Amino acid sequence: MAVAPYIASVVLIAGIYIIFSFGLNLKFGFAGLIDFGHVAFMLIGAYTVAILFNYGVPFLIAALLGIIVSGLSALIISLPTVKLRVDYLAIFTIGFSQIVVAVARNEEWLTGGTMGLHIDFGLKKTPILGSIFHLTLIVIVTVIILYFILGYILNSPWGRVLKSVREDEEVPKSVGKNVLSYKNQTLIIGSAIAGLAGIFLLLYNYSYITPSMFLPMTTFYAWIIVIIGGSGNNRGTILGGLIFWTILEGTRFLRNYVPIAEERFGAIRMALIGLIIILIMRFKPEGILGKKEEMVLEKEVETIG
Repeated sequence: MAVAPYIASVVLIAGIYIIFSFGLNLKFGFAGLIDFGHVAFMLIGAYTVAILFNYGVPFLIAALLGIIVSGLSALIISLPTVKLRVDYLAIFTIGFSQIVVAVARNEEWLTGGTMGLHIDFGLKKTPILGSIFHLTLIVIVTVIILYFILGYILNSPWGRVLKSVREDEEVPKSVGKNVLSYKNQTLIIGSAIAGLAGIFLLLYNYSYITPSMFLPMTTFYAWIIVIIGGSGNNRGTILGGLIFWTILEGTRFLRNYVPIAEERFGAIRMALIGLIIILIMRFKPEGILGKKEEMVLEKEVETIG
C-alpha cells in the first residue's frame, strides 16, 4: 500500500466528516437542537449534484444547487418541528432521515435505487480534481474557510442570540427576539453544510453513489466527533474529527497482530474504539476543548426527566 495516498485519503475523509460535524455542532452545540437525522441532508446534497450533473448541469452550478436544496429541505421540516420538545425533535429527525433513504432506495427512475447512480465526472481529465491530493487540499481549505466563517457569525450578535436560545429561550424572548426564526435559520445553515459534506463524499467516491453510504451510523459518527472535541467549539470539532478518524484507521492495523477471524476482529475493533471513546469521556465529559457549562445534552436530559 502506498503510504502517501493512504494518508491523503484518511485526511480527506476526516476533513469531510469535520465539515459534516460543523453543521451538527451549529445545530446542537450553539442552538441546543438535537438532530439524529443529520445524514439525510448529506444524502440530499450528494444526490442533488449527481442527478443534476447527469442531466447536463455544470458541476459548480449543480454543487451550489445541492447546498441550497439541502438547506431548503431543512426549512420544510423545521417549520413544524422547532416548536417540539427536544426529544420529539430528535425522533422526528430520525424518521425524516429514514424517509429520505427510503426514497433514494425505491425511486429507481431518479436515484438508481439500491444499485445507486454512476456519474462520469471525468476527474482524471480535470486538473483541480485530478488526484486524491488535489481533492484533499480542497477539503482542507474548505474546512479552514468554514471555520473562520462560522467563527465570525457565531461571535456576531446573531451568534450571541443563538447561544442565549440554547441556554434559556425565555431570555431572548423577553427582549423581543424571534426564537423560532433563529432555530429555523440554524437548521437551514447546518443542513446546508451537511449537504456540502455530501458533495465532497460524492467526489471522494469518484463516480458512484448509493443509499448504503448514508446509514444512521454516519450521523452518530458526527455526534462522536462533536462530543469528543467539545460541543459549542469548532476547534474541538476539528480536533475531534482528527482523533476519531485516527483511532478508526489506526485500529485497522491491529489485524496484522491479532490471529482471529476477520468478522470477530471487526467486532473487537469496534469495541476497542468504543472503549477509547469511553475513557476520553470519563476524564473529559465536556469534551477535550469543551466547557462544562456548555454541556447542552446533559441539561436537556435533566429537563426531560
